[in-house]
Amino acid sequence: MDFTEDQIRRYARHILLPEVGGTGQATLLGSRVLVVGAGGLGSPLVLYLAAAGVGTIGLVDDDTVDLSNLQRQIAHTTARLGMAKVDSAAEAVAQINPDVRIIRHRTRLDIDNVLGLLDGYDIVADGSDNFATRFLLNDACHFARKTLVSAAILRFDGQLSTYKTHAGGPCYRCIFREPPPPGQIPSCAEAGVLGAVAGTLGTLQATEVVKELLGIGTGMSGQLLIYDALETTFRTVRVKPDPGCPLCGPAPTITTLEAPYAPNVCAG
Repeated sequence: MDFTEDQIRRYARHILLPEVGGTGQATLLGSRVLVVGAGGLGSPLVLYLAAAGVGTIGLVDDDTVDLSNLQRQIAHTTARLGMAKVDSAAEAVAQINPDVRIIRHRTRLDIDNVLGLLDGYDIVADGSDNFATRFLLNDACHFARKTLVSAAILRFDGQLSTYKTHAGGPCYRCIFREPPPPGQIPSCAEAGVLGAVAGTLGTLQATEVVKELLGIGTGMSGQLLIYDALETTFRTVRVKPDPGCPLCGPAPTITTLEAPYAPNVCAG
C-alpha cells in the first residue's frame, strides 16, 4: 500500500525495524483484532494496538465507566464517568490514531453471540474479568480456529499465554481443566489489584498480538508466562497439549458450545 506522509511519520519507528518495515506496517493497517473487555487489561491493550496502527479493532464490553475503574483502566477518564466503556475507549483511540476504526460491541459475550462476534476478525485478545467468559472464549476460538491471546491479573500477579489449537498448540483447558467453584477465587473487589500490573500484562498482550499478526519472533503458544510484581520476576512454564483435554484432546467430550459454563467469577 502507499502510505501518506502523515502515516510515514506516525509509523516511522516501526518501519525502521527490519522485522516490521513498510510491508509489516501495511499488514497491521489491514488487520482486524477483537478485544474482549475494555477494563484493566483491555485499556492498555486497545491503546497500544491503536498506536501500532492495527486498522480495525472490535471492542466487546457491556459495562459503564465507574470511579473505581480509574485506578487501572487508563482508556477512561473522570470526565467520562457513566459512559459506556466501548464509547469511552473509542474516544481515547480516536485521540491517538484516526487511522483506526473501532467497532463497538456493547454486549456481554455469551453462547448465543460469541461465534458471530469472532467472525471476520484475524485474532482475539481476551481481557475479560471472569472465568465464565475466559472458558467460553477459549472454547469458541477452538471451534472457530482463531488464535487467542489471553491474560489475567489479580493482586500483584499476572499470567499470559497464546492459544492456537488449530496449529497444534494447547488450549486454556489444557492448563485449567474447568472453572473453579464459585467463591473459591476471591473477586477483584475482595482481593484488589495493583493498577500498574494491568498495564504490564495488557502491554504484553498487545506485543503478542502484534507478533502474531506479523508472524515475527517466538510466540507464547505452548508457554505460560507468570509475573510476580512484588518480586519483579517473570517465569515461563512450558505447556504441552493435554491428551486428556475435554476440548482439544483426541477424544473430546466438549464438542459444542452447549457445554455448561460456571457463573461469573472475577479473575482480575
